[in-house]
This record gives sequence, C-alpha cells and structure tokens, in this order.
Amino acid sequence: MRCRPLRIALTLLTAALVSVPARAWDYESTDALTGQVVQIRTAAEFTKKWSNGLRFSLEEELRFNVFNSLYGPSFKKSYTTIDLAYAPVKYVKLDAGYSLKILGADSTWSAAKKADANEWIRHRVFFSVTGTYKFDHVKVYLRERALLEMRTDSVNPLEKNAYDWQLRSRLGAEGSLQGTALKLYGWAELSNTLNAPTYQQKYAKNDPTTGSGHQFVSHVRTQAGIKWRVSKLSTLDFYYRFTYAYDRDINITKTKGYIRLTEERLFVHSIGVSYNLDR
Repeated sequence: MRCRPLRIALTLLTAALVSVPARAWDYESTDALTGQVVQIRTAAEFTKKWSNGLRFSLEEELRFNVFNSLYGPSFKKSYTTIDLAYAPVKYVKLDAGYSLKILGADSTWSAAKKADANEWIRHRVFFSVTGTYKFDHVKVYLRERALLEMRTDSVNPLEKNAYDWQLRSRLGAEGSLQGTALKLYGWAELSNTLNAPTYQQKYAKNDPTTGSGHQFVSHVRTQAGIKWRVSKLSTLDFYYRFTYAYDRDINITKTKGYIRLTEERLFVHSIGVSYNLDR
C-alpha cells in the first residue's frame, strides 16, 4: 500500500510530461494584420531569340513602396533574373531561370540585420511549362511554374523554411490592336505553398489539435497592361497589378512553451513600366 502514492505521483508526472508536446501544438496567441500598399515598379529586359525556338532573357526590376500602412514607405526589393526558354513544339514552351533578390529595409529591421548580407539576399530558381493557343489575333496561355525560394540566414525550421517551394498557376490572354503598334493583355495567377512547416499550415480555427493541416494560397495576382512597340527592337509595357498577399508568421520561444501566430494580409496596388529590347 505504501507504493500506491508513489505510483500515483509517477502516473501524474508522466501524464504531465506527455501533455507538454501536445500543448505546444496550440497557438498561445493569434494576431491579425491588414495593410494597404501602393507600389511603383520599373524594369528593363534584354531578350535574344533564335530561329530554333530558343530564347534567352536578362531582366532587372526595382520595386518601391510609396505607401505602406503597416511599415511606411521604403525600397521594397530588386530582382536580377536570367531565363532560358525553349519551344519544342508550336503550342508548348519550357523555361528555367534564376533570380537574385535584394530585399529593402523597413522599420522593423535592426542595425545588425542590415549589416548581415544573409538577411537581405535571397536566391530563386524556377521551372515552367506554358501552353498557348491562338484565336485570330488573341493568344491564350496557361503557365504552371514551380518555384524554389532559398535563404542563407539562420532560421528556425519550425517557423519557416530555408528552402521554400511554391506553385504558381497563371491564366492569361493578349491581343494586338489591328493597325496600331499596341497590344493589350491581362492575366490572373494563384500562388500555393507546397512545403509550409507544420505550425505554419492552416488548421480549423487556427488550432493544430483539431486535425491535419494543409497548404494554402499565399498570393492572388491580377495584371492588366498595354504594350507599345516603339520601334522594331524596342517595346514599352505599362501596367497595373493588384495583389492579395496572405502570410502566416510563426514565432516559437526556445522552450517551445509559447507559440505566436500572426496572420498578415496585404492588398498591394502596383503601377509599373518596363522596357524590352529584342535582338
């Protein structure tokens, strides 16, 4: 009989230890941020095409947030992108590319973060398959793009990925205005996460204890624009883009005793102009 209290104590202690990991699945705190952004974009692209269906392009793009209701105006980021495309048949195009991203600093950045290049440099590789079909003067296309975003700074793998996979699906159309050097176009795109960490995945009522999590749509983008063929080799592209961006930021303490989820929704209005040189 003397052992019975000891057994009860051991049982309670075991149950408490087992419940700690289970409790860690709960989000201790959930916050929501919603912001409006007005953005200016400018880009220049060089494209070289060959008669065998091969195409090479080099593009530099700059983005500036002239208004941001959450973090204030800032230089947002730059992209340096190389892309190699090949059309094996008339209706299908394959391409692969690489982008070097330079992130801008916002009001949340510390001096140490600005000094560490790993904090503001990102690498991206992508692979795409595009199917097209032409109706008279209108071309319709569907593009599926697998995209890998790589970062070299130190991250907690429970909070975010060092290697983040996404799938972007774009449906678009473009057509020339007969008798002019103008071309109208528009497209819509969905971006889905493919390997979001467990805590970052979506659950019913933001509680992982309710069942299995799932990946989610992180961006919805639409763009409409007009391309102006200035000369035989030069084209200007003027456009407006609307983006709905959804992010789930996770912050876990070192002891995993406190898990904070912040859901961020941004509505981004972008006005852009780009120049393309064809050779």
